[in-house]
Amino acid sequence: MRRAFTLIELLVVIAIIAILAAILFPVFAQAKLSAIKTRALAQSKQLATALVLYATDHDDNFVPASLRSAQPGDPEIWPPKLLPYVKSKDLFVAANTDARFAEDWTTRRNQNIGYNDATGIDLASTAVPGAAPAGTEGFTTAASFSLAEESARTGLIAFTPNSVNGKERGYVFNPYNGPNDPNGAYNFGLPLIGDVNLCTTPYKGVNHSTKVPGALKPIYARYGGDGTGNGQTPVIFADGHARLYSANRLQVFGEVIWRFR
Repeated sequence: MRRAFTLIELLVVIAIIAILAAILFPVFAQAKLSAIKTRALAQSKQLATALVLYATDHDDNFVPASLRSAQPGDPEIWPPKLLPYVKSKDLFVAANTDARFAEDWTTRRNQNIGYNDATGIDLASTAVPGAAPAGTEGFTTAASFSLAEESARTGLIAFTPNSVNGKERGYVFNPYNGPNDPNGAYNFGLPLIGDVNLCTTPYKGVNHSTKVPGALKPIYARYGGDGTGNGQTPVIFADGHARLYSANRLQVFGEVIWRFR
């Protein structure tokens, strides 16, 4: 006659399964995160190629993050301008997220792959290259690749927070909204950067969420974010390469050049 398991034996088996699960689940989670990061980097490299192709067709000028003309109406934004060079709206959305392609000005907050606001064109801008602010949404002229003198260090695209109706402006990040370099190097100044959504969540003892949307436009190192700066985002550079950076690494002055004009 076949003997049934005793209660003690069943408890031992359950305990062993629980121990194995505790060991393996973090491994599976890390493997999944690693796969997502690999996909994000591949995606970034396709966008990098598209940026170069656009410039080739437009007198070596960057696609403008936004274009504010003298005509009435909403500004034009960069995703629809770059779309013909990649053919897929999915490339403008961070892997494993619920964001959407920014079709136009009214949906600009929906996207979560952001472009450097320093490339923007605003014919009425009072921002000064080399000194910027005065509400910087762009400059009066197009940004040429020649302005990115250290192209391998000039950051153009990174992940951003998105929403449907919030303060997020996910189609861009603003390189002039963060801290200035303490040694006075203008181009080493930073955007706001975190591994949480700075538009909604306090970070390292600072609450940015009370600011107006134009004063936010942060970078969001979302992959593996733990609120201490270990989360990562891909960064696409002006020379066409892309790599992953943690929020903490990006907050080192001069690690990446964001304010290239």
